[in-house]
Amino acid sequence: MHLHFDPVGGAAGDMFIAALLHAFPEHRDGLFAAIRAAGVPREIGLRLLEHTDAAMTGLRFDVLETPTAMKSPSMPAYRLVGATNVTATAALHAHHGHSHAHGAAEHDHSHTHSDDQAHNTHRRWADIRAQLVTSPLAPGVLKHALGIFELIAEVEAKIHGVTAAEVAFHEVGAWDSIADVVGAAFLIDAVAAQSYSCAPLPLGSGRVRTAHGMLPVPAPATAALLTGLVTFDDGREGERVTPTGAAILRYLQPSGSTGNVPRRLARIGTGFGSKRFEGISNVLRVLIFEQAEHAELTDQVAQIEFEVDDQTPEDLATGLERLRAHAGVLDVTQSPVFGKKGRIAVRVQVLAHAHALSDAVRACFAETTTIGLRHQLVQRTTLVRRSTNVQLGDRAVAVKIVERPAGPTAKAEMDALGEAGDHAQRQQARIDATAKALKPGH
Repeated sequence: MHLHFDPVGGAAGDMFIAALLHAFPEHRDGLFAAIRAAGVPREIGLRLLEHTDAAMTGLRFDVLETPTAMKSPSMPAYRLVGATNVTATAALHAHHGHSHAHGAAEHDHSHTHSDDQAHNTHRRWADIRAQLVTSPLAPGVLKHALGIFELIAEVEAKIHGVTAAEVAFHEVGAWDSIADVVGAAFLIDAVAAQSYSCAPLPLGSGRVRTAHGMLPVPAPATAALLTGLVTFDDGREGERVTPTGAAILRYLQPSGSTGNVPRRLARIGTGFGSKRFEGISNVLRVLIFEQAEHAELTDQVAQIEFEVDDQTPEDLATGLERLRAHAGVLDVTQSPVFGKKGRIAVRVQVLAHAHALSDAVRACFAETTTIGLRHQLVQRTTLVRRSTNVQLGDRAVAVKIVERPAGPTAKAEMDALGEAGDHAQRQQARIDATAKALKPGH
């Protein structure tokens, strides 16, 4: 599966979520559950709204304060409303849309000075990170969420001259950010696309009012996060890409085009922001492409190799695990070899996205003791695969389905079978999950 993002009006975290949920409505319940699992309290409302601007139709995702009358345990996690109800809903609640982060916070431009005084509590990124790490989020969702958040925290730290751990979030803004980032992370994990691309992002222009005064558009954090992504100026003023939107796209490392592999357009999703721009829909559109049946994927990847003979096994294992978690890295393997003077060494091979070669090389130097390495661009061919979830009793089991020339095969992920019992019970659970995933119509 390949996802192509078309930032017609721009890109923001809420627009990313709305666009993917419009294309993949089956993940709606899981998204809200993940956001709550991350610790977003029930008094922070989450709403998915049907929306249209007369030119396009899609969804809008809102994070908002809920009135006291709605603060009951029975309050639904989401509510779909028609376009005619959007204005009424907006009149009752503060919007979360195109926004600006200072520290790593999302700050709605429409907030008044009194709003900021009422919510002047700050939370450090270190505290939010600890909250996420100790939450019951699925490992894949946690990995993506931390990766996105760390990109924001790192650039904010450089801008404000503090460490990433000291970057502060507004209390309400922090919930916005957590909901957007965790929601995006959940969808990235659930959709499990093999590749991404993005059309040029509109830079915007003018000035934006923040807690630090008037800042140029794109704001400093956004500009830093946009490094390496293709942008253009369409002549329209205003903030077009938020720090969260830029961080999500930067994390995905999208290419600039959909490539030359024959693909079938399978789904389209449209996510609205809350702002309006004259003459253009403020949407982020996502096009979901799938390979033709039984097609093979051929692309170019970076292959990096080096040997290590002076790093302890414990430290090398930690370094390689951190290398595997790097956003641009696809895989890391190691094997024993004999080096100079008969020393036993470890040969490390890293596969990375071609466009992430430089970042992957720097990561290799940072995580290991190697002082030199070899790299090249190579062609690889992979079979089309997708992930799905099947229900075994009260447990959801992730299953990977691979399209082979002789027909699809499936394999349940072992991480999802860890609580199934002993060896025999795990094997039976894997057999049951595989059979269920391969049933027609699943």
